[in-house]
Amino acid sequence: MDESGGSGQPRSGTDESTERRPDRMAPATDPARPDPAPSDTANADSGPENSTQGSADTDGAGDTGNRSADRPEVQDTTAPEVPQSTSTPSEPGTEERPAASGAHSPEGAHEPRRPHPDAPTPHDHQATPHLDRTLAHSGTTKGRPPQRPKDPRGGLLMGRPFGVPVYVAPSWFLVAALITWVFGGQLDRVLPELGAARYLVSLFFAVVFYASVLVHELAHTVAALRFKLPVRRIQLQFFGGVSEIEKEAETPGREFVLAFVGPLLSLVLAGAFYGAMQFVEPGTVPGVLLAGLMISNLIVAAFNLLPGLPLDGGRMLRAVVWKITGRPMSGTVAAAWIGRALAVSVLVGLPWLTQSGALGSDAVDNVGMDTVMDALLAAILAAIIWTGAGNSLRMARLREHLPELRARNLTRRAVPVETDTPLSEALRRANAAGARALVVVDADGNPLSLVREAAIVGVPEHRRPWVPVSGVAQDLTDGMRVSAELSGEELLDALRAAPATEYLVVEETGEIYGVLSAADVERAFVKAMARPN
Repeated sequence: MDESGGSGQPRSGTDESTERRPDRMAPATDPARPDPAPSDTANADSGPENSTQGSADTDGAGDTGNRSADRPEVQDTTAPEVPQSTSTPSEPGTEERPAASGAHSPEGAHEPRRPHPDAPTPHDHQATPHLDRTLAHSGTTKGRPPQRPKDPRGGLLMGRPFGVPVYVAPSWFLVAALITWVFGGQLDRVLPELGAARYLVSLFFAVVFYASVLVHELAHTVAALRFKLPVRRIQLQFFGGVSEIEKEAETPGREFVLAFVGPLLSLVLAGAFYGAMQFVEPGTVPGVLLAGLMISNLIVAAFNLLPGLPLDGGRMLRAVVWKITGRPMSGTVAAAWIGRALAVSVLVGLPWLTQSGALGSDAVDNVGMDTVMDALLAAILAAIIWTGAGNSLRMARLREHLPELRARNLTRRAVPVETDTPLSEALRRANAAGARALVVVDADGNPLSLVREAAIVGVPEHRRPWVPVSGVAQDLTDGMRVSAELSGEELLDALRAAPATEYLVVEETGEIYGVLSAADVERAFVKAMARPN
């Protein structure tokens, strides 16, 4: 992914100089740095299907379905004296605390720490805004790392073959009803003696046909697991099935095999149904069912071998171009644009073929479509292919820019404060230091918790002098400590493993580097989706 979008510097380190006064802090450097883009609406392949999921095999028609720029070191010069904050009348029974700056509360009597030399610069191009003002204007942040799309809430979990959940989307029932009606009309002409029972036979055909689609998807799943690629789920839905593979194949050869096994299994099933036809009487219910299943699996295999994304043939073409050029993105672009051309061809050509009789004089009657139905089905298929091709381009772009998403570049500078420090005093110190985050530490400087942005917003300004920072902080857990060296998918995985609004970023030595806001990561994630190829 792309982003810098970094915001802020880590908290300052210990300065042993005796020339610096406790109420002075080094000025924050503020070189120009790109802002994160506003949160554009991103298609999930997305989210991030999203997330950022690696790839999704969509079968159709029966199965149609860093920035390492040099950072200026903070100069160890004496800053102009920071004016003390305006005093606030004390509440009865409370003692007014003197305002002071530095790394810890006045009681801690610690000197301010020198910022880390590799610290990221403040997020804003202008002078660093006050932390409390920034939060007050922004309101409560989303504060969630980019998430992969969740399992469909309306889908039915049918099982977990090979440990992969299989869902049936609600749209499948619409297609099953359509298949039952259409195939029932065919049975009425072939086996009129069945009467109303023909719809039960047609429903059985629809179920077995989608079982064939499931076998097609399981072929992709088994191949992916064989190549150690995690598969998040299989979903049977309108016009086919989808195998959601979370990572990209490492080589073009594996990508080709991963795509080809699906149509291959459909061809094997077609052959199996043809073999079974040899043992039944033609013109009977078993004979008609086996013939229909053989033909439908042939159609599934042929359609998915078309050389355009998101079909399996498009992924095979992508693997070939990847092998020739050495760049997976080149293969994705070529296969995606051919997929869009296929979408236009289906939109225009399918109604013309059926109505012109090019598919046979009985083709229109057998599938029970008039001109309007032809156009509707063609439009649906074209939309699925066109959308899938576009999603493939976006996901490829995301994978290409994902390594650029670095925790070090996105980390905000943080100021350490002790647990009993009033919130107003902590915010004053952060503003004076040009920081945008607060870390609650013990007397020895060990981090205990992180002050939550949303909690600061919820405290009225007149109450802040009497609210300790510990009251608006979230205790640190192991999952809330992330390495400053994390980047790309490793960073996203670390944030997903322990959902939170803020994370403590530490160096390999354990030294505090700063605070990473999940909202900053989300903005960088969305911006990567919008970047041009």
